[in-house]
Amino acid sequence: MDPASVVETTFHVRYAETDQMGVVHHSVYVIWFEEGRSAWLRARGTSYAEVEAGGHFFAVSEVHVRYLAPARYDRAVTVRTWPSRLGSRGFTLEYEVVDTESGQLLATGSTRHICLDREGRVTRIPEAWRKVLASVDRS
Repeated sequence: MDPASVVETTFHVRYAETDQMGVVHHSVYVIWFEEGRSAWLRARGTSYAEVEAGGHFFAVSEVHVRYLAPARYDRAVTVRTWPSRLGSRGFTLEYEVVDTESGQLLATGSTRHICLDREGRVTRIPEAWRKVLASVDRS
């Protein structure tokens, strides 16, 4: 991970995201990854709305989550997001979710994205978007 490519976004766990014990439901982490992706794009001076306006979509084709410790209601959490792979038609982002106050690592994960055109066909990532994703390691 290149520290310069990491974007952090922090927010409080909402009551609706938890079960009766105040523990965050496992599905919420995927939503938090989406928030991390949006923050990562905004930090690069753009947004996913601009991707769509240009006639492309970065569809999620894979999600991986490893749960390490429970996040709890009303705690601040920080989602760290960074790129790890770039191909001609797709890319991968990595994530860490940490308790903001304690620094405890709560979950790690990744999402793989594939570039689609308006008709839903897999297509090459346009050069303008490749530049946005330029810090992605080509490994």
